[in-house]
Amino acid sequence: MFTGSLVAIVTPFQNGRVDERALGDLIEFQIANGTDGIVPCGTSGESATLSYEEHHRVVAFCVEAVRRRVPVIAGTGSNSTDEAIALTKHAKSAGADGALLITPYYNKPTQEGLYRHYKAIAEAVDLPLVLYNIPGRTSVNMLPATVARLASFRTIVAIKEGSGSLQQVSEIIQACGDRITVLSGDDPLTLPMMAVGAKGVITVTANIAPRDMAALVDAFSAGDLQEAKRLHYKLYPLFTALFYETNPIPVKEALGLMGKIQPELRLPLCPLSSENRDKLARALKDYGLI
Repeated sequence: MFTGSLVAIVTPFQNGRVDERALGDLIEFQIANGTDGIVPCGTSGESATLSYEEHHRVVAFCVEAVRRRVPVIAGTGSNSTDEAIALTKHAKSAGADGALLITPYYNKPTQEGLYRHYKAIAEAVDLPLVLYNIPGRTSVNMLPATVARLASFRTIVAIKEGSGSLQQVSEIIQACGDRITVLSGDDPLTLPMMAVGAKGVITVTANIAPRDMAALVDAFSAGDLQEAKRLHYKLYPLFTALFYETNPIPVKEALGLMGKIQPELRLPLCPLSSENRDKLARALKDYGLI
């Protein structure tokens, strides 16, 4: 259901408010350059510092702006199951095509707790759900056996796997087969993960280089391994540069340097250091983005 290069789109701010004009322009930029889906209100979209009202509005705005041209998968995760259900219900009512649900963070549930969390959401909301495993952000790793249990639910259709472990990816695919679609949660691992069976990526890099990210995934899917490898290494300096500091600090700075948004963040995130800003600008110039 969800494959290809799907952008984990940033939330632009101006003077402390969501900049809907800039967000609409970013969406058009993505669709014009071949992005296969828009994912608002994820980590890259600074969901942690959006108010409920802002979160609801960003999801609804993206659905309105996309106009069914590509899927919209709304970030609706929380470390409270009831809150995740409420956000997912809103995403469905707003017309989103699916929801991305990060594993609960900070409270560190057991594997049984993770299973019951996602089970409760799947039973409460009839909407395609994408699991999101990123232990570096949440301090909990959802194991392949738990993913396999969850794959039995009709509406749990995919996982964004960000553990950084190809062994774990392989175990998920071996355990689940075609019951669940695996998407890369690490841009540099997109090609290696597709080599073992992933079907695409939910990507930060597509915010600034959507055409090449889409082309990489498309090339591999078409069996053109040489072109996929070429694009992987072309993009690799961006993969590195966009994580000089905590995401989405560098990607917002990059979009600012490209003239697409004001690179405004919300505390506790703060602007990129001057040293890393210079390195990022060099990487963008070398790539031809500025």
